[in-house]
Amino acid sequence: MIRVAIADDHTVVRQGLRHILETDPELKLVGEAANGHDTLKMVREKNIDVLTLDISMPGRSGLELIGLVKAEKPKLPVLVLSMHNEELFAVRTIKAGASGYLTKGCEAEELIGAIKKLAGGRPYITLGVAEHLALEFCAENHVVEPHKTLSDREFQIFKLIVEGHSIAAIADALSLSSKSVSTYKARMLQKMRLGSSADLIHYAIEHGLSSRC
Repeated sequence: MIRVAIADDHTVVRQGLRHILETDPELKLVGEAANGHDTLKMVREKNIDVLTLDISMPGRSGLELIGLVKAEKPKLPVLVLSMHNEELFAVRTIKAGASGYLTKGCEAEELIGAIKKLAGGRPYITLGVAEHLALEFCAENHVVEPHKTLSDREFQIFKLIVEGHSIAAIADALSLSSKSVSTYKARMLQKMRLGSSADLIHYAIEHGLSSRC
C-alpha cells in the first residue's frame, strides 16, 4: 500500500485527487493540507510515501516549501502538481528537490503511474524536462567535485556536521534557526547526491576534508 498525502489550497482539486486515489487499491490517502504550514505539520506527523504538492499555494513560495519538506523528510518523494506547463519551471522544481512534476491537466492514469514510480524510488519527469536538465548539466563543468558546488554557508555547515556538531549546536553557533540549518543540510545533500549525515562524514573522510581520517 502506497501512502499518499495531498497539499493543495483548492478544495475541488483535493476532492478530485482523492477520487483518483480511491480508484486504485494500491494507493491510500493518509492526509490533506491546504497551506504551507499545515503541509509541514502533516509531513512531520504522518507516515507518507509520496507527497503531491501544489506549487502555487498561498504563503511560502513553492520552491521554498519543497526545500522545507525535504529538510523535514529528505527521502520523501515530492510530486509537484502545477498549472504551469513550462519546462523550465518544471526544471526549477526538480532542482529544488522535487522527484516529479505534472501539470494539473494530466490524465488520471499518468498521475497514478507517477505516484507509483516515485514510491518505487524513481523520478518522474517528461522527456522535455529531462532534456533541459541534461543541457544544464552539459553546460556545467561536471568534473568539479560535489563539495565545491556548495555555497559558503552550506560548506560551513557541512564542516560543522562532519565535525560531529548537532543541528541545534550549529544553529546556536551561527545564530540561525534549527529549521534553517536543516534546510541548508537538505540542500547540500541534494547537491552532493548524498542521503544522510553519515554519508557526509564518509565523503569528507574520502576527500580529506575531515580530521576523523
